[in-house]
Amino acid sequence: MNDSPGWATPGPASDGERPGAPADQSGDGTTQPPAQPAGDQKWSAQQPPPGQWSSPGTDAPGTPGQNAPQAPQGQGWGSYGQPYGQHPGGQPGAPYGGQYGHPGGPGQWGKPPAAKPGVIPLRPLGLGEILDGTVSTLRAHWRAVLSFSIVVAAVFQVILVLVQRYAANDIATFSPDERTTPSEALAVMGDAMLFYAFSYYAEILGLFLVTALLAPVVSAAVLGQKSSASSTLNALRPLWGRLLGLTLVLFAGAVAAGMLPMLPGILTGSPALIALGLPVGLVLLAWFYVVFLLAPPALMLERGSVGDALKRSAKLVKGSWWRVFGISLLTALIAKITAAVIVTPFAIVAMVVSPGGFAGFLDGSSTQNWTFLIITAIGSVIAAAVTLPMQTGVTSLLYIDQRIRREALDLELARAAGLDHYGTTATQPGGGPVTGG
Repeated sequence: MNDSPGWATPGPASDGERPGAPADQSGDGTTQPPAQPAGDQKWSAQQPPPGQWSSPGTDAPGTPGQNAPQAPQGQGWGSYGQPYGQHPGGQPGAPYGGQYGHPGGPGQWGKPPAAKPGVIPLRPLGLGEILDGTVSTLRAHWRAVLSFSIVVAAVFQVILVLVQRYAANDIATFSPDERTTPSEALAVMGDAMLFYAFSYYAEILGLFLVTALLAPVVSAAVLGQKSSASSTLNALRPLWGRLLGLTLVLFAGAVAAGMLPMLPGILTGSPALIALGLPVGLVLLAWFYVVFLLAPPALMLERGSVGDALKRSAKLVKGSWWRVFGISLLTALIAKITAAVIVTPFAIVAMVVSPGGFAGFLDGSSTQNWTFLIITAIGSVIAAAVTLPMQTGVTSLLYIDQRIRREALDLELARAAGLDHYGTTATQPGGGPVTGG
């Protein structure tokens, strides 16, 4: 226990060993301070009379104010015997200057709560606030959100179904009892890897596109404004060319980052080189994805060029790569789990009604059947309509959060929301400067 003066509150010692602790009681029940040893300077020789200690914000028992120094009006001493935050009117416990008061009183220490005109408070955001803001955006603007996400998900799912039905039809299927040479097995693995790589990059392309389309919707939700699919399309009309250009650049960059390390193995047909290049490609793809993740909302909300959007994203992510990566990875995991929960019932129904049943699903024959493909595609579209806005909403709020942290965007957002005096300094009568909106 620290024995420095002021560690424990006035009254009985907290552990019985503090120097100068009361040693006896007088006949009238009051505690008499013991004599101080000569040369001991820890405790003052002049102790206050019994019963004069008081807690903050209350008058001392006995005769009030006889032995305690009086603080100037409008100024709290913050010491024993005087109330915190003395109001100019002399009322104990009233907040000083209309803002600050004793802890737990009407005015709290520190700044007032940040303004929240829309789905997020206008200050640097935590992970929970980003996720909550995304869900609130989906609930408040579900018509515009679903309009874009369902259309994009349906288009990409149709492409994937056609590729799986025709291009992937050449992928050899074999049952466990068949003899397969190593070269045939490698060919099957290579074809399957190409198909899944195509599916993965199609998903990335869809994420970039939906992020750009929904960025104005998220921006309106942050300001507490309404938005619709038609108004969003009108706002995006001058940017369609730049949007398509940025999407293609990001898609090409993602393919290059992920596939170039494996290119020597692909060209030489060496599985060993492909296996060595795979982890390098995944690391490069993750780096590229995070660095340029904020480019779509930057393009839509700042209305610059494709190059400007790429530079803005790299600048905003610089120094915060791991934070952006962690939040994006967690959001992707949540989206994958949610999509699996939604798609699983459709996959079960597809296995039951498709020719060949469960046995055909195990040997891969039913996966090329139109019944199976259509039913699972419906489930995938519904899952994407839910998960795409979740991931893209988090990305747009990350962009806003990074600009708040680096560029004080919260002040501009407050003015755009109609809070003209937010963040300005004002003086209230009888008090000091306060900030707030």
